Amino acid sequence: MLRRTFIAAAAATAIGSFAYAESHSMGTIVDIAAGNPDFSTLVAAVQAAGLAETLSGEGPFTVFAPTNEAFAALPAGTVEDLLKPENKDKLIAILTYHVVAGKVMSTDLTNDMMAPTVEGKDVTIMTEPSVMVNDANVVQADIEASNGVIHVIDKVLMPPM
Repeated sequence: MLRRTFIAAAAATAIGSFAYAESHSMGTIVDIAAGNPDFSTLVAAVQAAGLAETLSGEGPFTVFAPTNEAFAALPAGTVEDLLKPENKDKLIAILTYHVVAGKVMSTDLTNDMMAPTVEGKDVTIMTEPSVMVNDANVVQADIEASNGVIHVIDKVLMPPM
């Protein structure tokens, strides 16, 4: 009950920050991200990695989507380096670490849950005291797409070495 109340409160709070048109609710994950300026860095990275077609596919996928602010918080030059063609494999690894196969809604989450990512390593989901994926806060949950769901996070997740 506390978890659902928190998620509802977090989603209500975040709605003011992230405006999603009703028509986007039926678009793909890539359509929704591309239609929101807060995800322009994520969309550029997905395109540079050659993952746009995959994430527009049938799915379903769960994407933990970092905002532009999350990318901006990385050390200076990190994003620019990752977008270089010679770093495509590293970029793919980072981006696929943000994706879980299947549609995982906030109501499916449990505290200290391990979720295998497409990259191959697990992320840890915490629901108490707040909803987190590894050390990233979920700032908006359950943005449904035709091929899955997006949960907005405030940090870029880095796969463990």
